[in-house]
Amino acid sequence: MTTHDELGALVLAVAKDRDRAAFVTLFDYFGPRLNAYLLRLGSDPGSAEEILQDVMTTLWTKAHLFDPTKSSIATWLYRIARNRRIDTLRRDRIDYFDPLDAPEIADDDPETDRKIDMQFREDRIRQSLGSLPEEQVTLIRMAFFDDLSHSEIAQRTGLPLGTVKSRIRLAFSKLRRKLEADGVIDAV
Repeated sequence: MTTHDELGALVLAVAKDRDRAAFVTLFDYFGPRLNAYLLRLGSDPGSAEEILQDVMTTLWTKAHLFDPTKSSIATWLYRIARNRRIDTLRRDRIDYFDPLDAPEIADDDPETDRKIDMQFREDRIRQSLGSLPEEQVTLIRMAFFDDLSHSEIAQRTGLPLGTVKSRIRLAFSKLRRKLEADGVIDAV
């Protein structure tokens, strides 16, 4: 059985002297363990073997970067294996559109694009409203969703009419800047 100190000495031999025998010992020790670890994480056997080879190549080329004061060699190699697996999954993820897999669109209405665009804009406006202070959102809702006049809003909230008008104007100014920045509306 190999101890942590013995493994550390082998890594040091690889780092300083490019000791092939030390590398073979490390490969024989960690290879099956890392392969089993990658399989447990859900890698298929071919991917696990490829990642294992990459990890061991990293050990050979970057052994000098290993710092035994920060982690054990096992922790270092398992972390490299985990990160390589994540990188492989990201690289291999296929984000493409296959027209043969697309559902048929039954709606030939020429207004469909306009409706989709309007829905997108409405969603972005709702999101932008969420970035305003609650008091401003309340005033906008009263004015445009409840269809209240500024005077009626002033009466219901107890705010002076000028304050209601200025807060609604300020809210619209903030909304316009946010929507322009998001590309939802054109800058004026």
